[in-house]
Amino acid sequence: MQLIVVTGLSGSGKSIALRQLEDLGYYCIDNLPGNYLVPVAEHLHSVGRDLLAVSLDSRSDASIPEISKSFKTLKEHNVDIRVLCLTASTDALVQRYSETRRQHPLSQRSASGPETLVEAIEKERKMLEPFVGFSHIIDTTGMLPNTLNHWIRNFVRAKKSRILLTFESFGFKRGLPMASDLVFDVRCLPNPYWEEDLRKYTGKDQPVIDYLRSKPEVQEMISDIQNFVEKWLPSYEAQNRHYLTVSIGCTGGQHRSVYIAETLARHFSKLYEGVIVRHRTLDAVASKD
Repeated sequence: MQLIVVTGLSGSGKSIALRQLEDLGYYCIDNLPGNYLVPVAEHLHSVGRDLLAVSLDSRSDASIPEISKSFKTLKEHNVDIRVLCLTASTDALVQRYSETRRQHPLSQRSASGPETLVEAIEKERKMLEPFVGFSHIIDTTGMLPNTLNHWIRNFVRAKKSRILLTFESFGFKRGLPMASDLVFDVRCLPNPYWEEDLRKYTGKDQPVIDYLRSKPEVQEMISDIQNFVEKWLPSYEAQNRHYLTVSIGCTGGQHRSVYIAETLARHFSKLYEGVIVRHRTLDAVASKD
């Protein structure tokens, strides 16, 4: 059986995630009380429904000890549990609430009276902090729904592994991804953008690949990042980390970071089953198309 637990900030895209999981064949339950997780999973398994996705968030009134106990019980029954935590910047969440004119679920739950939207967002962010340590985090700031759907499909389809290792390219001019565990800045490398005949291509295209492969400093950077991750990945695993996101950033997120993320993902796919590569800028462009 596979269980996808979707958590995160209100307004960060959990409803979109659940709809995508439902389209992928999962039995989806929104806002499930934490103490019902085990009996619901056992019942669905008994009737042959082995794909389950549930939303657990600030509305669920579930404590971390309760959820950890449920996870332990399910893992003893060989359930593949994956926790997906969606987040976004406070500015992005305020804008989304302004557009939908919905009320934040914590706005009226304060003992001291109604809270402002920003106060409610920051309160919920603090409440969900314990989930961060054992979740695969996706930052949906500035992300289109189609991009989120694409990333969720990759997350679900990744092979079961001790640790899910994600290489994500991004452009610094659009901001640092909040979900990064390790960040490597490759803006010091030769930039294909300044080669007029290469500008229209991306780091996935052969002309750019050939150009970057020919640069010794690019290959040295890849080797250094690769050695660093290989050295410290066992230490992350020893701390019971199930997910690690390595972000590679260049100026625009289209050439150098894409090439390096793809190269690293190919290398580590030979060592680990659970490897994902995604491109924040390129995936956003593809979603618009």
